[in-house]
Amino acid sequence: MAILKVVASTMGRISTFRSYQLVLLLAAALAVVAFYYFGSEKQNFSSTTKRIKQSQASQNSNRNDADLSLDTRLIHPDETAEEGGEERDIEQESEEGRPGTDQHYHALMMFTKVDKSQSLQEKFRVAMLSMVKHGHFLEGEVLVLHFVSDQASQELGERMLLEFLLDATFKYEVVFHDVAVLTQKLFPIVEAMQKHFSAGSGAYYSDAIFFLSVAMHHIMPQSLTRIVQLDLDLKYRTNIRDLFQQFDGFPPGAVIGIAREMQPVYRHTFWQYRKENPQSKVGEPPPDGLPGFNSGVMLLDLGAMRASALYNQLLEPGNVAKLADQYRFRGHLGDQDFFTMIGMEHPELFYALACGWNRQLCTWWREHGYRDVFQLYYRCDGPVYIYHGNCNTPIPDD
Repeated sequence: MAILKVVASTMGRISTFRSYQLVLLLAAALAVVAFYYFGSEKQNFSSTTKRIKQSQASQNSNRNDADLSLDTRLIHPDETAEEGGEERDIEQESEEGRPGTDQHYHALMMFTKVDKSQSLQEKFRVAMLSMVKHGHFLEGEVLVLHFVSDQASQELGERMLLEFLLDATFKYEVVFHDVAVLTQKLFPIVEAMQKHFSAGSGAYYSDAIFFLSVAMHHIMPQSLTRIVQLDLDLKYRTNIRDLFQQFDGFPPGAVIGIAREMQPVYRHTFWQYRKENPQSKVGEPPPDGLPGFNSGVMLLDLGAMRASALYNQLLEPGNVAKLADQYRFRGHLGDQDFFTMIGMEHPELFYALACGWNRQLCTWWREHGYRDVFQLYYRCDGPVYIYHGNCNTPIPDD
């Protein structure tokens, strides 16, 4: 009854308005509706990206030298590929080749236990700041940064990225993947191969994540067709966009782009096979030998990996065991060992990146029995695009 009295009273007041007052009232109501309708456009970034960019905008508002045009552009709704919820579901992506959308360049880094390691945090700082310093993308291009992480490291990573991406002049998105979820998906696929390429004698559940690149084509959505996987201990000396152009050099049948190992690691690992096959090129240095691969920088053509019957046959436990026995192989470096072993038998699956794209700096094997041949593996002619400070080796200053 109280509500009816209020309505009746209101209608009575409206009836006393003059016609022009009623028109003004209706116009005001329409303005409010328009404000909420047209001003409520949602951005299509992941929540992580949105938090980072909003925090950056807040930080820049307090900077005397803030470039507001840059910060506004980075969070402008026009950057979104389509309207939708705050969370961007990667499994619904299908941006490659779709008219009228941005072109996405995907890069993935392992980011686990970083919260517990000051060394990893410093390596991440060097990698990201150098990537941002040299990074440049064209209009309509977006760099998507994927991080495989635990919860504590993700929280730290989000805070660090606030600083590291602050001066980025290109569009980007940030996606964190739960390491536990990916491990659960990976373990059934890679369990059988772990005993051949992991430290220790068994297949440990937690070690499965070190084989992510091997089976990423089964883990990521079908719409994601190309991705580069990068170690944290890198320093970029050129535009990372140029690395993606190396996909164009893949010959028919190649599914992975990867640089040669620059130490006599596999000369040592294949010692028994080499003893039994003294004329083999297995473990020999370049340019004519097969020194194996280093997984610090990898280009994964996920579409080609899915389509390659040969590659997927090599993932089968029986075939892994057969090759490991044939080459008397027992490694401990995860995906790098697997790619090296199958590369000895099927080099056509790989596109060899120039050494400058993964200029490894570690010299451990020079001091452990291979000084006489070390330089044959370590030499790298030509420009250096990416330094790789493997085995905690200091990276030169620019």
